[in-house]
Amino acid sequence: MTRIVFMGTPDFSCPILEAVARAYEVTAVVTQPDKPVGRKKIMTPPPVKQTAEKLGLEVLQPVKLNGSEEMERIIALQPDLIITAAYGQLLPERLLEAPELGCINVHASLLPKYRGGAPIHYSIIQGEEETGVSIMYMAKKLDAGDVISQRAIPIEEKDNVGTMHDKLSSLGVELLLETLPSIKDGTNERTEQDDSQATFASNISRADERVTFDRPTAVVHNHIRGLSPWPVGYAKLCGQNMKFWAAERAEGHGEPGVILEANKEGLLVATSDGAVRLTEIQPAGKKRMRAGDFAAGRQDLRGMVFNG
Repeated sequence: MTRIVFMGTPDFSCPILEAVARAYEVTAVVTQPDKPVGRKKIMTPPPVKQTAEKLGLEVLQPVKLNGSEEMERIIALQPDLIITAAYGQLLPERLLEAPELGCINVHASLLPKYRGGAPIHYSIIQGEEETGVSIMYMAKKLDAGDVISQRAIPIEEKDNVGTMHDKLSSLGVELLLETLPSIKDGTNERTEQDDSQATFASNISRADERVTFDRPTAVVHNHIRGLSPWPVGYAKLCGQNMKFWAAERAEGHGEPGVILEANKEGLLVATSDGAVRLTEIQPAGKKRMRAGDFAAGRQDLRGMVFNG
């Protein structure tokens, strides 16, 4: 039976790990270290660790993979194949060369587009009409290895990062299980990526979360849904941050950032060529809520201005 070491960290990776463990021998799971979460900074294991422990699999959590005891352990296990899915560290060359069948990655974009750590976010933010999953051989350069297989799915108007995350994770399971037999018997295809067509999706920074309304409606709408439900975009209203959980394109005209209407349907905010309607928001110090509930009885909201 093919011996596999699986490497992944977030929720995206968990269904993929479960599917691989059902079909193959997973000898170890490698993930990032536990980290403090929330206001109380409670040490919390990454989702993949929790899934691996439920499956009774050995878990390794190196702070830095290169030169670590954990890497020596992986090599000592003599895996036939290493599979990564949103692991979060580059693999050292020595590890890339260790498995007989190589190291492959399940990446949530149609490579060479959106190499990097936030491909789902950026595919939506950039207004792509489709995205997908690529199964690729890993190389020293980030997400630049030969592509083995790809499959595309549409990004629909109501999709956000959360919905596409779940769709792409399921697609990753399906495509990986279809692709693994050909990797095992050496009949798989491999297509070199065209580096001239590469685009990058670096991890979202705090500056990327700031939403400004002096742009076309489509751009503002894509920015908001491309950050929801994490990390969630925001702008300032009366000097305090307000987070935007959901919005929709709408009709309107006014100075960008001005609240044109505040009613049970939400907050209608002018953009450079129209408007967006904020439907779910989170005012500073409060919980996520319907924008219509926030607007109830607030006649003063009309004419207020969102600042980035």
